[in-house]
Amino acid sequence: MRKYLLLLATMWSSYNVVAQQLYMPRNIRHAYSAKTRDQSGLPGQNYWQNKGRYDIQMKLAPPSRTVTGTESIVYVNNSPDTLKHLCIRMNTNLHKYQAPRSGYHSMDFLDSGMVIDKFVYNGQELKFNNDVGTAAKIRLPRPLVARDSAKIEISWHYDLSKESGREGMIDSTTAFLAYAYPRIAVYDDYNGWDDIPHTDRAEFYNDFNDYTVAITVPKNFVVWGTGDLLNGGEVLQPLVAQRLKESYVADKTMQIATLQDMLDGKVTAQRDWNTWRFAVNHIVDVTYGVSDHYVWDAGSALLDTATGRRASMQAAYNDTAADFRKSVEFGRYALGWFSNHWPGIAYPYPVMTAFQGYADMEYPMMVNDGNVGDLGFAQLLQDHEMAHTYFPFYMGINETRYAFMDEGWATTFEYLIGIAEKGQEVADEFYKEFRVKRYISDPSTEEDQPVISMSTQVSGMGYGSNSYGKASLAYLAVKDLLGDALFKKCLHHYMHTWNGKHPIPWDFFNSFNAAAGKNLNWFWHNWFFTNNYIDLAVGPVKGKTVTIRNVGGFAIPFDLVVTDAAGKEVRKHYTPAIWEKNQQVVTLPVPDKVRSVRVEGGLYMDATPGDNVSK
Repeated sequence: MRKYLLLLATMWSSYNVVAQQLYMPRNIRHAYSAKTRDQSGLPGQNYWQNKGRYDIQMKLAPPSRTVTGTESIVYVNNSPDTLKHLCIRMNTNLHKYQAPRSGYHSMDFLDSGMVIDKFVYNGQELKFNNDVGTAAKIRLPRPLVARDSAKIEISWHYDLSKESGREGMIDSTTAFLAYAYPRIAVYDDYNGWDDIPHTDRAEFYNDFNDYTVAITVPKNFVVWGTGDLLNGGEVLQPLVAQRLKESYVADKTMQIATLQDMLDGKVTAQRDWNTWRFAVNHIVDVTYGVSDHYVWDAGSALLDTATGRRASMQAAYNDTAADFRKSVEFGRYALGWFSNHWPGIAYPYPVMTAFQGYADMEYPMMVNDGNVGDLGFAQLLQDHEMAHTYFPFYMGINETRYAFMDEGWATTFEYLIGIAEKGQEVADEFYKEFRVKRYISDPSTEEDQPVISMSTQVSGMGYGSNSYGKASLAYLAVKDLLGDALFKKCLHHYMHTWNGKHPIPWDFFNSFNAAAGKNLNWFWHNWFFTNNYIDLAVGPVKGKTVTIRNVGGFAIPFDLVVTDAAGKEVRKHYTPAIWEKNQQVVTLPVPDKVRSVRVEGGLYMDATPGDNVSK
């Protein structure tokens, strides 16, 4: 693989073309100058990223909301820099009364946040100021020099919020533990410490770490979460442990534990406390759900027919949640489909769990979705969150700054799997209604900010459109431009190159350019760096030609539909390549004696459809 990537890089660097130069902020330019990034789309010769090895113990006993924890972190500074302080992420401090938030929350969402009880650096206890937000810097008594490591030991406690969002109490004896441990923030080659305050809208940016995690809960509580469950035979009663083992190769949904099993104490070992142990390496986060009454289903998905590799698909939910009775079935299909179609890379983890909550949110090896009451929408919602496995988990996207790099892809995969599940017409109509219509029907300035805008600097539907709909339309447009085979080659090149690393938008652009063997900067500039929108207008037919004006500016695909004098329609598809030389207007051939000419954008809904037909 490495030889193949180097060959592509050599070919691209020798590709002699005068091309559009993409805007690049000064800090990004510096990364390329420092050779941590490369114009070939590969990581630069000086690329590095830091890493932690986390050993975490947490304890809780619902209905008490208090989580107590200890952790030991071996943090490796692979950077060329001497670190005089560490930045500690405590995202549950979002619940503090004084924390910045982007929207309204009830008093049940508010709490005192995370308290660091003890902080030890290389054996020396340091004073930690708990009057901090979601990112806190602590000065080190001895700097951590380049290529060295340090051991950090932390004890902490916090209360899960009564109102559950991305984490918190689901009900009085069900909890979702996300961002439940203090972690060392990302220190990278283009921004240094990732110390942007977390808000309830922003998403995340994490290092690829190794984790061993122990969750201690009272008997009759089951723990689901990220990683391999190492001691199922110890914490589960034999019959349940056997069912779980059988489910790992089952081509159907199995009930591991019914509601009655849970209520009758027939699921977990009947000691006062059980400690559930999980482990996983090179992953960006860990998350856990806990309940004493959730139903537990499981089955498995065949990911690779050649090797027979499977992944466990599990679901944990309230017995009244009808949608979730289909979760394992939906998930088994989605894991296989994503693995073999789009993106066409095998699901990289051993387990996926759908946990009923309120967040409609993705986590490594878990999704936390609400019970929406509609099976079709429930499937699409779960598909979307599971698609995030690839972006931002397989690919270490900085979602905080560049949400379009993961939400846009999840939206694209959601649409493509929707075609397979529900048919082209249904998938198209849902996509237009849910992902495009609100954006294109809103002419406000905020909607037309460039997609490349930092996600922390846009808000409302401006954030939503840039991150989801507009980004997905761009990815589908380049798919149309390149054709499926070349598009998949480019996508795989990008994903194989940056899997387990931290790509930024320019790495994506350069990687696709290299794999395509053509400079697509005109397209990237058009879709990601401009205030364009979607609006075509058809001019009058003159002789054997018709003029199409690109009023909105986006290089979109479209169909030209010509109706002749007899009323017969002839349809021709034009890919976005039609706009490469002139992004404002094109003149297209039409037959003699046409009755009318119209353009149809399909998913690319037009801002002024009234001028899409010749007069």
